[in-house]
Amino acid sequence: MKRARSPWIWIIVIALGILLVLVAFSIDGPVHAWQQRHVWKNITLLRRYVTRGTDWPSHVVLGLGLAALAWRRGNQKWTRIFLAMVAAGALAGTSAYALKVTTGRVRPSVKVEKGWGKQSLTLRQNYQSFPSGHTAVSTGFFAVLFMVSWRVGLFCLPIPIFVAFTRVFLGAHYLSDVVAAIVLGIWSAMLIAHFMLDAKPDTPGPT
Repeated sequence: MKRARSPWIWIIVIALGILLVLVAFSIDGPVHAWQQRHVWKNITLLRRYVTRGTDWPSHVVLGLGLAALAWRRGNQKWTRIFLAMVAAGALAGTSAYALKVTTGRVRPSVKVEKGWGKQSLTLRQNYQSFPSGHTAVSTGFFAVLFMVSWRVGLFCLPIPIFVAFTRVFLGAHYLSDVVAAIVLGIWSAMLIAHFMLDAKPDTPGPT
């Protein structure tokens, strides 16, 4: 995708993102109630392993590994693309973490002190619900790939969808946390692509 030079594209994407987050807030209650009715017996153990497997290190290792492979094969274009994916994931993850520690939203799994700002500017995980860092990193990472080649991006789309779904299903985040993270990831990918890439649609994958 060519870099978005028109400010109207940015305005529309930002406005749509904000609207989606507001809609997500309005249905947090029903979605959380559904999640509570479908809690698995060993969900705590499952949450631990899925959380570790979908965190930012796995994306960084994948991106840098692919970048190294493309570089060894002399493919500068895809080396730059894979590095942009890592950069977008890092930007999304860092931005998400900054919001986490400043908003202080209590995670849905916490049974007491529900709400916002209970422990703002804290490093305690129980008060870092908004937005989902896992979802932000994964979305930013793969959104760059989608912008470069929608076919390849569509093939990899189940990965960020799985990450987003599990954050809600495992009770780690509210729906609005995940939607806000998706929006943040897309914004980060657009920003990184604007400065690092000038690719065309349907660019073939590494050969």
